[in-house]
Amino acid sequence: MADLWTAREAIGAVANPGSFSDVPHSPHVRECDGPLGWPGYDESTVRAAARTGERESVVCGTASIGGRAAVLVSFEFGFLGGSLGEPTGDLLEAAFTLARERRTPLVSLIATGGSRMQEGMRALAQLQRVTRQSALLRDSGTPQIAVLRDPTTGGGWATLGAGADVVLALPGAQVGFAGSRVRPPGADPTAYTAEGQLTAGHVDALVRPGELRTALADWLLLLAGPRDAGPPEPPGTPVGEPDRATSGQEAVALARSPGRPRAAAYLAAYFDGRVREISGDRCGGTDPGMRCGFGIHRGRTVAYAAQCGTATRPAGYRTATRLVRLADALGVPVLTLIDTPGAANDAEAERSGAGAAIAGLFTAMATARVPLTTLLIGEGGSGGALALAAPGNTWATPDSYFSVIAPEAAAAILKRAPDRAGETADQLRLRPHDLVELGIARGVVSLFPPS
Repeated sequence: MADLWTAREAIGAVANPGSFSDVPHSPHVRECDGPLGWPGYDESTVRAAARTGERESVVCGTASIGGRAAVLVSFEFGFLGGSLGEPTGDLLEAAFTLARERRTPLVSLIATGGSRMQEGMRALAQLQRVTRQSALLRDSGTPQIAVLRDPTTGGGWATLGAGADVVLALPGAQVGFAGSRVRPPGADPTAYTAEGQLTAGHVDALVRPGELRTALADWLLLLAGPRDAGPPEPPGTPVGEPDRATSGQEAVALARSPGRPRAAAYLAAYFDGRVREISGDRCGGTDPGMRCGFGIHRGRTVAYAAQCGTATRPAGYRTATRLVRLADALGVPVLTLIDTPGAANDAEAERSGAGAAIAGLFTAMATARVPLTTLLIGEGGSGGALALAAPGNTWATPDSYFSVIAPEAAAAILKRAPDRAGETADQLRLRPHDLVELGIARGVVSLFPPS
């Protein structure tokens, strides 16, 4: 169930007790009944202030969350439905400016019905103002986290909410651009919920109210905590013994073995347990075969994108691209784990923009300014795998292979009989030590080296 918090109750649910302090700012000079001269607008704001104890629909200030400083923006839905007007814009701009000047993460606790009708286009224009402030804060390398309360609709969702780096939502919250009174008749109500937005790839995680402080404390540590100075080391230990595979066909069989370690094992061995994941491509899709997030490795934050052995869908590539770009903006090094037979090649994948999604990830990896490290942990199938590879810093495990295309497909393209796939695998030189000799991999790394 979504919360019924006031603005300050929401702050109390996430901030360390006694740590919140309002951001000082100059009160907005109101015109009589607002810029439109809306009859009764002044009386409505006076009643809203008396009812809520707040002078506007947002409360902005500084606080400590789990021992880390943050700038908090908390909406008061009881004040004209948490709507955004010019005075709201003043407060939000003051909060963003303070976060930028102090390089302090900004956390938004959103509950809003959208723009304020009584101020017309002057209210709607605040969305541009907020978006500019958000862009300036992002350019400074300062993270933004949104918490979607009930409801989060209209421009508040389309700016502070969907525009944040990490989007958390309370279960049962109403979330959508269209509010309940302006939706098409017969519209599927589940599309306008936190759960629906999570399924569609627009929300990273659902967090229960009682777990929110811990979740935010973890995210603040991961996004604004200590960084590694150089490229992440690959999970495991470098090994120098000959490959386990004596042929290309055997290398493929080892990589496809259901008993070999998968991404979950490598991530568990690499991180100390403080891990949080992002979810979704922000374009309407998710791919459970691509895990992306941030974790603590030897006291430092490392971002990761890990394929889980399935054909990667366009949403997976876009999610990984989002992860790499966010890590790059925040100065967090990135570890990627490759394990896929290749990109999904069904008709739906093509309709969902497979080519563009893969191109986007290639570009993000090629232009990232932060250190990148890749470990090939299983199958490396064609460009669908290479898109996730760090140029010049890719390693391989003994039970992996990397190929221009799967041997069976290569044999088919060369018009060879299916029984020649093994011969083709040998000719492709796809074994781990072949990759080292070809200059594709730097070395071989084992999660469980021989004793």
